[in-house]
Amino acid sequence: MANRCAVIGVGQTKYQTKRRDVSIAGLVREAALRALEDAELTFTDIDAIVIGKAPDLFEGVMMPEVYLADALGGAGKPVTRVHTAGSVGGSTALVGASLVQGGVHDRVLVVAFEKQSESNATWALSTHLPFTASLVVGAGGYFAPHIREYMRRSGAPGHIGTLVAVKDRLNALKNPYAHLRIPGIDRAMVESTPMLWEPIRYLETCPSSDGACAMVLAAEHKVTGTPAWIHGGAMRSEPIFRAGRDTVNPQGGKDCAADVYRQAGISDPRREIDVAEVYVPFSWYEPMWLENLGFAGEGEGWKLTEAGATALSGDIPWNASGGVLSSNPIGASGLIRFAEAALQVRGRAGEHQVEGARRALGHAYGGGAQFFAMWIVGSDRP
Repeated sequence: MANRCAVIGVGQTKYQTKRRDVSIAGLVREAALRALEDAELTFTDIDAIVIGKAPDLFEGVMMPEVYLADALGGAGKPVTRVHTAGSVGGSTALVGASLVQGGVHDRVLVVAFEKQSESNATWALSTHLPFTASLVVGAGGYFAPHIREYMRRSGAPGHIGTLVAVKDRLNALKNPYAHLRIPGIDRAMVESTPMLWEPIRYLETCPSSDGACAMVLAAEHKVTGTPAWIHGGAMRSEPIFRAGRDTVNPQGGKDCAADVYRQAGISDPRREIDVAEVYVPFSWYEPMWLENLGFAGEGEGWKLTEAGATALSGDIPWNASGGVLSSNPIGASGLIRFAEAALQVRGRAGEHQVEGARRALGHAYGGGAQFFAMWIVGSDRP
């Protein structure tokens, strides 16, 4: 990284089932204006815009970045579209950061969104004839066999997913932007909900949300206020049908983590990272990603979850914001993880602030657990 880059502004919308009061353009502009306000800037101060979005079929609006340029102050400025499936929010942040680190621009606005109320995500994610017989099972149906295989390999007891679902929803009660805020949630409530895709119950899965997230990224000589410095960033991908591919513990995720830790000078993530915002759309992915990202040995992730290590009171809090289990505007979900990591090291996470957080991990994954994006941000200049 030739030039240092930092997050100087973060903006989010309230995440909810339906935002009928705004169009897609209104939604992204709301997040962008909040990020600019946080950075004490206006659209005229921005050099370029990077827009992240999951598949266009989700809303049926093709190339939405073209018509969103005006709403984001992008007339006459470079506007870039990023799409890496569910990891797109994280990839969007990294593309924006690369434009600053490479000396192309001084200030970049990154924005990601989804308006799932105007879509049918299960239909959009289902492969149709003549390519294959459509099972219309959506993401949960695809990932459930991977979870069952993890349980078989690790010997994890069946209640681990319930623990994660309760923990993240309790955290969400401290986050005013969270979609699912469920007072009184406990294991009994989660376990009483219907089984959707064994072993995933209704309250062990993410919601369908409308929402947008934005960040202002700046070069070192343009940094103002309280920054979150980027210590490292990486993306990796792997073919979904590669022979011998391990879908439970994907190599792409391990390689991505190793690269970003190397850049940040981290050798023991559990000890050297203070808080992590990790893409967990189904509760069982917390123990799975604890292993994939090097926080626990293989087959040991579920033990950290059960011991409370990832709770707000634990030694490595995961998803203090409530995570994807509590808010899931798919195109923005990864960017929210990166933004929440930045808020933590800036000391601006509100009620879900982890005391003393100086280094944080943001993580996103997408596709068939084949696309990965990660960054490490810190309060200290690298």
